[in-house]
Amino acid sequence: MNIARLLLLASLAGLATAAGAQSTQTAPNEQVIVPQVDRRDVKLPRFPNKDFEIGLFTGTYSTQNFGSSWVNGVRLGYHVTEDFFVQANYAQTKVSDELFRQILPGGVFTDDEETLSYYNLSVGYNLLPGEVFIGSSRAKATAIYLIGGIGSTKLADQRRQTYNFGLGVRLMLTDHWSLQMDLRDHIFSLDILGKRQNTQNLELTGGLSYYF
Repeated sequence: MNIARLLLLASLAGLATAAGAQSTQTAPNEQVIVPQVDRRDVKLPRFPNKDFEIGLFTGTYSTQNFGSSWVNGVRLGYHVTEDFFVQANYAQTKVSDELFRQILPGGVFTDDEETLSYYNLSVGYNLLPGEVFIGSSRAKATAIYLIGGIGSTKLADQRRQTYNFGLGVRLMLTDHWSLQMDLRDHIFSLDILGKRQNTQNLELTGGLSYYF
């Protein structure tokens, strides 16, 4: 009887020792303190993406056969990616037939001057993005871009489909403001002089744009 008790006690002691060893091995992996954290909703701030631009421009517009004059306009653009953007322009200038009035009585136009207006929608590609350094500690982002599109030109009660293409330079003054210079050729046909022909009309402008 004593032997049976001794065997039973030995078995229980062995089980207790094994359980203690197992608990000692798993204890480091157990989290002793479970934190009680109250989570709260956080609203991320909204920053302007500056994908849209609106601006004014002015410069000179050279109408084939009728000389050059000041042109003024407005632009609205959307930058699809860092490389591509679309832009809509509207502008007006005055065209004079003064040279023709020296030869032809009454000139070509009804009045001495006619208003030339155009609008177009163009696609641009930033060809050479870079920086220009002002002093030793200040740099401004720049880009040289190609641009081209289609639109319409109205002159002397004639409205003609117009293609434009050219290049430009953009200088970012701040995160929201930029200076731009554009050189474009507007191609459309006219028959004011009695013969319909395609005309090349060069435009050189500079302007200020705001990004939002």
